Amino acid sequence: MCGITGYIGKKEGLALVFNSLKKLEYRGYDSAGVAYFGNKNGEMVLGAIKRAGKLEVLGKVIGNEQSLPGTSAIAHTRWATHGVPNEANAHPHSDCKKQIFLVHNGIIENYQELKTQLKSVGHKFKSETDTEVVAHLIEENLKSEKNFEDAFAQSLKSIRGAYALAVISKSSPQQIYFARLGSPLVLGIGQDEYFLASDPTALAGLVKKVVYLKDGQRGKIALDGMTVGPARPKIESLELEAGGVEKGGFPHFMLKEIFEGPEVVEAAIRGRLSKDKGTVKLGGLQTVSQKLQKIKKIEILSCGTSYYSGMIGKLLFEEFAGIPAEILLASEYRYQKNPIQKGTASLFISQSGETADTLAALKKASSRKYLTLGIVNSVGSTIARDTDAGVYNHAGPEIGVASTKAFLSQVAVLALMSLYTSKSKSPHHKIAKALSDIPKKIRLVLNQSEKIRSLSEKYSKYKNFLYIGRGYNYPVALEGALKLKEISYAHAEGYAGGEMKHGPIALIDKDFPTVAIVTKNKLYEKLVSNLHEIKARGGPILAIATVGDKAIASIADDVIYVPETLPQLEPLINTVPLQLFAYHYAVIKGCDVDKPRNLAKSVTVE
Repeated sequence: MCGITGYIGKKEGLALVFNSLKKLEYRGYDSAGVAYFGNKNGEMVLGAIKRAGKLEVLGKVIGNEQSLPGTSAIAHTRWATHGVPNEANAHPHSDCKKQIFLVHNGIIENYQELKTQLKSVGHKFKSETDTEVVAHLIEENLKSEKNFEDAFAQSLKSIRGAYALAVISKSSPQQIYFARLGSPLVLGIGQDEYFLASDPTALAGLVKKVVYLKDGQRGKIALDGMTVGPARPKIESLELEAGGVEKGGFPHFMLKEIFEGPEVVEAAIRGRLSKDKGTVKLGGLQTVSQKLQKIKKIEILSCGTSYYSGMIGKLLFEEFAGIPAEILLASEYRYQKNPIQKGTASLFISQSGETADTLAALKKASSRKYLTLGIVNSVGSTIARDTDAGVYNHAGPEIGVASTKAFLSQVAVLALMSLYTSKSKSPHHKIAKALSDIPKKIRLVLNQSEKIRSLSEKYSKYKNFLYIGRGYNYPVALEGALKLKEISYAHAEGYAGGEMKHGPIALIDKDFPTVAIVTKNKLYEKLVSNLHEIKARGGPILAIATVGDKAIASIADDVIYVPETLPQLEPLINTVPLQLFAYHYAVIKGCDVDKPRNLAKSVTVE
């Protein structure tokens, strides 16, 4: 959600952290700010600049300032939790004397208690945030501790909740202190310079080596080196180029990422699927392959779009692997009194690998001694590190807040995992061939983008939509409805087609269109019956249908045709026209499709 960047070195830190912050805009935010120690009018000063609104607002203020060369700077984009989006609540926050500035991601759960204590000894607060208490807490502890480092450590002991913190102080301005607990923080190592970021995307093109900080680690970076503890830091390579986060000639990241769908599926199966042998090899699961053969149940835990891919995964595991599976909302799982079941494997799906609710669910599953598995896109993320084994998506950076290519990669990986865990010894030639053919079939759908744009324009007069599907296409309907509501703010509901008669049909009239995923499979006739019910009530119908299905044109008002594939793999194709429809509809409505209101890419707070 919120974004953090930090820098210490011999370059102009303010410009570096601001430009790095731009790479995190996709995470969602409503205000931004920077704090720096640098040269202003010939004097070394510690100061801060912050503004409500987008980064360009902050950028104009920074641009109007005189050059601020310096050695240290921290920056932040805020997504409001405690307090409305305004300048006072924007980060960085400071102590009473403005000698300590800090930025923070996460939630300080006991901030009210701490705030009351600090007010009682004379501290004055300027914001409504939970974060500000940390600056005052450090200030208070400096009265009794020997140095800033000890005061910082003592302050962390008083905090309950989650945090990624970066702090600069007038008493030690050429150092940045940091700590991580429950919220991601990455340390970048350059040549005589160091960086901090809440997401490695911010470090693209700046460093080749990073440390993915673990929960409970803290330390400092300075011109003469870094200190990280208590666990010894593990230095890893950062395989992320700056060009990976550019639009590449597309008007929006979202459209670029939709068009990357074929390459994403190819990357997900490359080196893992043998088309000739019909076999699957997943190196990330090799260490637990024997345990996987003994599992009796798989529970899949995720949120949002990842939950819908998990719904498809449940069907795939049960059909391909013959393993009972259950899909659970990670945000609810931690509070449920579900009984412990021996032989259970828990699979966690998250694009960022840092989703707070999913991490909490992971901790619960780990405490039950379940085998824990992960499907994540971000290398080095918490879920990737804390699960027993897992599989990377290899989808590359996804900047658009509304997930598109990550969803496709998740479904592709779930198909591979379901084959990998299959107890059947016979090769799956038919499935392997069909999965290998998916990328070229997605390209055929992408070639219809302009036609879909025209349909989006036609349907842009409507404000309410019903999406329906059956079997493997029921989750596709849910995901299609989510995409439309996320980026266009239109009301859209996804339903299983068989549930039409159990309530939703009451909504249908001439102003309430239905988007139906009605491709040729064993449930085709069932869904066609649902469409007849809608048509009889005057409801407009936009159908996603299989190429060659001329009969559907007599029922639906409009049809988008897609190539045929195995029913189990239909979501990989049928999702794409729904992504394009949502994108074009939102653009026509004048919405900011890459950064929709109130949403964040990485939901790192509960």
